[in-house]
Amino acid sequence: MNQVESSFLASHSQPIVQPSSGSPLADSTLLDAYSQAVVGAAERISPSVVKIDVAQAMTSRSGESREAQGGGSGFVFAPDGLILTNSHVVHAATRIQVSFADGRRFPARTIGDDPSTDLAVVRVDVPNNDAPSLVAAPLGDSRKLRVGQLAIAIGNPYGFQYTVTAGVVSALGRSLRSYSGRMIDDVIQTDASLNPGNSGGPLVTSDGHVIGVNTATIMGAQGLCFAIGINTAKFVAGRLLQDGRIRRSYIGVEAQTVPLHRRLVRFYNLPQETGVVVISVTSGSSAQRAGLREGDVIVALEGKPVAGVDDLHRLLTDVRLGVSNSLTVLRWTEKLELKVVPAESPNA
Repeated sequence: MNQVESSFLASHSQPIVQPSSGSPLADSTLLDAYSQAVVGAAERISPSVVKIDVAQAMTSRSGESREAQGGGSGFVFAPDGLILTNSHVVHAATRIQVSFADGRRFPARTIGDDPSTDLAVVRVDVPNNDAPSLVAAPLGDSRKLRVGQLAIAIGNPYGFQYTVTAGVVSALGRSLRSYSGRMIDDVIQTDASLNPGNSGGPLVTSDGHVIGVNTATIMGAQGLCFAIGINTAKFVAGRLLQDGRIRRSYIGVEAQTVPLHRRLVRFYNLPQETGVVVISVTSGSSAQRAGLREGDVIVALEGKPVAGVDDLHRLLTDVRLGVSNSLTVLRWTEKLELKVVPAESPNA
C-alpha cells in the first residue's frame, strides 16, 4: 500500500463526531426546503380553515321526510365571519354548523350560492367577544400561477379534521362541468390529494395565499384533482354578497353542439367548424320573439363565435340582460342576423 492509499484510508476511517453539546438538533434544521414550505403554509392558513357540517331535508322513495347529514370544508375570507365553500356542500341545507381548528363551533347560514360555479358564501354567527379572533385567509392571484409550483390542500376528508396534502399545480385553464350542467372555466388541476370532505377547502401556495377552492376529483383516477381559481371565487363572492345570487342571461332554447358542413364554413368564412343547433324554443321566450326556429344553427353572438353550447353559456352574462344583441344563425344555407334581448335566467 502506497502512501497516498494509506492517507486516504486513514482520513475515511475516523468515527463520526457528534456535536459536542450532546443536544439533539432542532427540527427546523432537519427539515428540507420543501417540508419547511408545506409546514409554514399549513401553519399560516390552518386558523382560517373550517369544517362544515350540514343537515338537509330529504324525501325517501316511500314519500317519508327525513334529515340527511353531510359536510365539507371552507375557509374564512373576511374577518366578520364570511366563509367560502362549495355550493354542493351547503345547497338546500336546513342547518349548518362550522367548526374551527381550536375546537370552537358556531351555527352558520348561507348568504348565497351559485351551483354554476359550485361556490357559496356562508356567514358564521359568532358572538361579539369571539369575533375579533377570526383569522381571514390571505387571498392570492390565480392568474400568476405557473405549472409545477407547489400546491397545498387543507380540508376535512371523510371527517378527519385539518388534513394537509401537498403536490403541484398540474395544469391551468381546465374546464369542469358543474353540478348545474354549466362549464366552470379556468379551473386549476393539481395532484394534491383530495377526498370527499375536502370540498370547499383552500388550495394554497407555499407562502400561504389561497389560490383556489378545492371542488372535485375524478373517481377512479389518481392525481386528478381540481380547484376553482381564487379570482373566479372573488368575483362570485362579491356578487353573492351584493345580490345573493349570480345573474345570468337566458334566451330560452334547448340546444346541442353540432358540426357544420364544410361548404358553409368555407362559403361564410366561419372561424369554427361547429355551432349550436336549436332543438326547441320556449314559448314566450326572447328566442321566440327574435324569430329563432327549431333547426336554426347559432354560430355567433354579438360577433363572437359560438362553437358549442358552453360558448353560448359563457357569453350570456348579466351584461346582456335587457340589451338587444345580434345573433348570427344559419337557416339551411342562409345566414341570418336576428336581434335577441336576453332575459334573466330562471335558474339564476
